[in-house]
Amino acid sequence: MENQNSKILIVDDEERIRRLLRMYLEREDYTIEEAENGEEALVKATSFDYDLILLDIMMPGMDGLEVCKQLREKKATPIIMLTAKGEETNRVQGFEVGTDDYIVKPFSPREVVLRVKALLRRSSPTKFLQTETSTKDVIVYPHLTIDNDAHRVTADGKDVSLTPKEYELLYFLAKAPDKVFDREQLLKEVWHYEFFGDLRTVDTHVKRLREKLNKVSSSAAKMIVTVWGVGYKFEVVSE
Repeated sequence: MENQNSKILIVDDEERIRRLLRMYLEREDYTIEEAENGEEALVKATSFDYDLILLDIMMPGMDGLEVCKQLREKKATPIIMLTAKGEETNRVQGFEVGTDDYIVKPFSPREVVLRVKALLRRSSPTKFLQTETSTKDVIVYPHLTIDNDAHRVTADGKDVSLTPKEYELLYFLAKAPDKVFDREQLLKEVWHYEFFGDLRTVDTHVKRLREKLNKVSSSAAKMIVTVWGVGYKFEVVSE
């Protein structure tokens, strides 16, 4: 079964919520571990490799935003934030620090399962490798290769570790070289949410994406170009 080896960390200070999520996710054959506060979550998430983390924003002590921010300095583990209704600002902040999706409380457990499955499919490096086909989904540019079948990015031959949203942003731009996208378009196409003017999410992800690419290839990083007053585009550079 495809879920058998997927390990998920549930982080929430309310035991009843952890228990509910565990029950539904274990039915899908996921391996579940729990943390009841941010400090414990950060220790576990940095010490072990999880396939996905369900992370509550509002917790006493270290909140979910801080956990996500610190974890993103070390790992690209997919993260779904759990937020209460009316916490729009927190949700935007969550995307800025690197979360990949969010679910609003009170939530339907079935919705959580569907979101988890969708994010794991997008982030799994082997999701399309069961059968070899002649039509591989690979984008190749000088200095940068995106293998969408394997969800793998290499810059000048070196692997680049990206979060699912960073990957989706890069892939979306790279599929349409030289086409300029404004921030609203990118929010709609990559995040699938309308933020009514909260555009910092795009800028933050572009900045983080450039930084990660630049660590292995300055030429690859330069392909993501800012079009001042408009948005961003992917521009092929040979040098």
